[in-house]
Amino acid sequence: MNPVKSYDELLREIQELQFQLEEANETINAIRTGQVDALIVKDGGGHQLYTLKSADQTYRVFIEQMAEGAVTLNEDGIILYSNSRFALMMHLPLEKVIGLTLEYFVHDVSKDDFHALINAGWMADYKDELILNNADRQSKPYLLSCSTLELDEGTALSIILTDLSAQKENQYQLKLKNDLLEDARNHTEKLNNQLELTVRERTKELYASREHFKFLANNIPQMAWTNLPNGAVNFYNQQWYRYTGLPFEETKDWGWQAIVHPDDLDETTQKYITSLKTGVIFEVENRYKRNDGVYRWHLNRGIALRNEAGEITLWVGTATDIEDQKRAMEKKDEFIGIASHELKTPLTSLKGYLQIIGSYKKEPLPVAVKPYINKANEAVNKLHYLVNDLLDVSKINAGRLEYRMSGLNISDMIASCIESANHIYPLHNFTSHIEPHLLVNGNAERLEQVLMNFISNAVKYSRENKGIVISVSKKGPNVRTAVTDFGIGLSDTQKEKIFERFYRVEDKKFLSSGLGMGLYICSEIIKAHNGDIGVESDFGKGSTFYFDLPLL
Repeated sequence: MNPVKSYDELLREIQELQFQLEEANETINAIRTGQVDALIVKDGGGHQLYTLKSADQTYRVFIEQMAEGAVTLNEDGIILYSNSRFALMMHLPLEKVIGLTLEYFVHDVSKDDFHALINAGWMADYKDELILNNADRQSKPYLLSCSTLELDEGTALSIILTDLSAQKENQYQLKLKNDLLEDARNHTEKLNNQLELTVRERTKELYASREHFKFLANNIPQMAWTNLPNGAVNFYNQQWYRYTGLPFEETKDWGWQAIVHPDDLDETTQKYITSLKTGVIFEVENRYKRNDGVYRWHLNRGIALRNEAGEITLWVGTATDIEDQKRAMEKKDEFIGIASHELKTPLTSLKGYLQIIGSYKKEPLPVAVKPYINKANEAVNKLHYLVNDLLDVSKINAGRLEYRMSGLNISDMIASCIESANHIYPLHNFTSHIEPHLLVNGNAERLEQVLMNFISNAVKYSRENKGIVISVSKKGPNVRTAVTDFGIGLSDTQKEKIFERFYRVEDKKFLSSGLGMGLYICSEIIKAHNGDIGVESDFGKGSTFYFDLPLL
């Protein structure tokens, strides 16, 4: 049984231990800072002197300043030397690290690898990755690089420890990114394969569509073409080559202009360019030179093809030979002109005879005869109007319709026409809005003919609502004359064709008479006056027919 020590004895032991501890700290600090070249370690065999044979002060200072941990082991694996960095890695004071075995810090999963590393390190330079635990039992990966050192008292093992945590994290993040990149690559490859498959299928469909189009285009009687949005023609069908006798190279792009009749080229080109700019349907009649040098009339019509965004991608057009129709129309116009002249002479005689009978005074006419004379006069007047229309059409086509132009107060002329309309159509209510003293250069007879035709149509197609509004007003540099009714109105299709020759508005409720030439004649008269003619209409609500003439 150990004797109980007195207080003074215990105090002296404590002071001795404190002195030894201070001495040890000073020694360790001297080693760390390079102030000593040797170390004495007491073991079971007595005191042992350890000397760094090839180390000098500068080397030890460098080791101390390294970012990596550095330790020196003896053959038993005891740490003889450690830099501050290793102690910091292990979360221990430096003085507590010296004297421990390095295996103390090795994780269980790396024990075998550690022993293999130490054994190999004593034989030659060697390195390996291990898991080490710090004093708080936190694990981190380290790279341990071993090499031997020759000391005065024997060989020691030097180990440099590099923290791999950041590198491993970077490798992990890089692996994640590589995995994501690989997934993206696989997904892209899959999409690319799908796209290639879709492209092949669409290519087959487009090829089939192109072949179908070429087959249809090459087997129609019309000449056909396609052109790009800039107007350059990139395809003609076989009928084009048969008709022109020219190869594609001579008529591609804008080469088609060379075979258009010189008198038709300006109008054709202007309408073609307008359609390219606006996207409206291209339509024009012109003459193309055949391979034998003969020009024949054709009706050209081109339609724009658009994509989903509404952008024009291609134009498809046809040219239909209308030479025979033109000749037939000329013969018909010639016949109409001759027939009209032939009809006018007996018609005038008939009208004269009826007037003579109506004014006969020597003997009273039977009561039953008078109504028939009146009806005959009405029929003759209608026939007279029809014959006059036929004559006007024939004169227009022949370019012989007469216009004696002079300064004209159109305001007074319209007012006079309204008075006549009130007498002719007493069942209708005419309202006028006329600006006074509006002067134009025109032919009073022909302009009255236009206005009375407007009024006649307004009366004809507004049998339920009897109101008709006639207005004359300034419109910029022009004067506009308009007739508004509240009748059946016109559809969009009817508005497009209403001024064509022989076109008549057909409605089941209204059985109209006439040949459909009145508005055609009106449009030609206004064109001859350098004016514009048009219509505004809502189907079922009424129409406004108007013409604009330049103001003097």
